[in-house]
Amino acid sequence: MSNLLALTERLLSQVSLTPNDADCQKILMEELAPLGFKEEWIYDGEGAELVTNLWAIKKSSNPTAKTLVFAGHTDVVPTGPLAKWDSDPFTPTYKNGFLFARGASDMKSSLAAMVIATQQFYANTKSPDLNIAFLITSDEEGPATGGTVKVCELLKSRSEKLDWCIVGEPTAVEKTGDMIKNGRRGTLSGKLVIKGVQGHIAYPQLARNPIHQFAPALQELVQTQWDQGNEYFQPTSWQVSNIHAGTGASNVIPGDCTVDFNFRFCTESSAESLQSRVHTILDRHSLEYDLKWTLGGMPFLTPEGGLVEAVRSAVREVCHITPQLSTTGGTSDGRFISTICPEVIELGPPNATIHKINECVAVNDLEHLKNVYLKTLELLNVTSGSTLAKK
Repeated sequence: MSNLLALTERLLSQVSLTPNDADCQKILMEELAPLGFKEEWIYDGEGAELVTNLWAIKKSSNPTAKTLVFAGHTDVVPTGPLAKWDSDPFTPTYKNGFLFARGASDMKSSLAAMVIATQQFYANTKSPDLNIAFLITSDEEGPATGGTVKVCELLKSRSEKLDWCIVGEPTAVEKTGDMIKNGRRGTLSGKLVIKGVQGHIAYPQLARNPIHQFAPALQELVQTQWDQGNEYFQPTSWQVSNIHAGTGASNVIPGDCTVDFNFRFCTESSAESLQSRVHTILDRHSLEYDLKWTLGGMPFLTPEGGLVEAVRSAVREVCHITPQLSTTGGTSDGRFISTICPEVIELGPPNATIHKINECVAVNDLEHLKNVYLKTLELLNVTSGSTLAKK
């Protein structure tokens, strides 16, 4: 068995349900420590809610070398009904060229590939002009309040300079390398409470139905075009995720109506402009309401060139395909890292089975991913050395 598969299996065997790291990060440090990586542990919470974060870095002997960060998470989502799995979700199992287990695609295989690629890079490269760091959390699949965001706040307070970051999220559609995420949309949520007057349904003149009052505003919100997007981002979208009102009785007009909604917004809109436009619509319909906002993350974009071109070149050489750039999909911890790192991309295995029963990754995809990471390291090392030479 290859070192890559052996490490992947060790990680997949750990029951690391959010936010329990289950010693996955210690397993990673066992591989990194002999290379000279210095570890730092950042914790948040306590007991069953303890979040474990690892910051590990090995610096070049050149004090002005650039820094590449590999970022990822060791936590996984719940398995769902065990009886529906073809094999135990925490017992790595091979079938028809695929490796099955919870976290096989999202994203323990990426972590193993990153570590093995780093080992091979140092074995092949004498006196590299590149700093390499790992930022690993156990709170990505959960609230994401005690994980990567905490580490980024700490690094920012220390003025730690980061140049490039690769997040190992599963980004491929059919095979490793066919898609790179070079940005993500922002996420802005709102909890809206429309206030009415509760009453008997037979006497509507004595009550005020908040559902009826909200209906015209809802129609306007649904039909509003918030922006038109741009060459990198699709247009901003507004979606209702939940509406609740009433006491459960069929003869009572509800006293209020609660609406949960979310924006996934691009760089053509700001959180402030979206908030203002929503309030304008609600006020135009003379609603009495409370509205609480939660900004989950700002949109970010890494332009072509630099890190994007290095990864593209690596994919072309290893996988013999040209990757598509995309900003689609949900949020990732890249939204936090982008606040302290100018170039952030996401590259990982196919995402077709993530969070599903019988999650799996093709063994060939895993090998290709490791080789893409390795080639990217080699290209960035040359780039960093060239930059230093110019100085």
